[in-house]
Amino acid sequence: MSIDRVQLSGKKILEKDFKTGIRGYSQEEVDEFLDIIIQDYDNFKQEIDRLNQEIDQLKNNRQQTTEAPRARSTSQNTQVNYDVLKRLSNLEKAVFGKKYADSEE
Repeated sequence: MSIDRVQLSGKKILEKDFKTGIRGYSQEEVDEFLDIIIQDYDNFKQEIDRLNQEIDQLKNNRQQTTEAPRARSTSQNTQVNYDVLKRLSNLEKAVFGKKYADSEE
């Protein structure tokens, strides 16, 4: 159900005037019943607003979760780069000797 299709609001219900007839309903009883309906409409509106906020929060959490693997892959790339540099350093030591490696530090 779309909220756009709702025809009544608490204010419209409150301001509604009914014609009186000879054998009509008790105005007091109708007013009490309409007050209950107004409270229900207000409660439904609050619940709809709360649920919409929850939906927005869940969407944001989902976006952050999908972006998190990118951050992890960057961390993994840093680890891979460190491993490559360490291997390169060991290779330089093996090829050029320990003297060359010590002079760069």
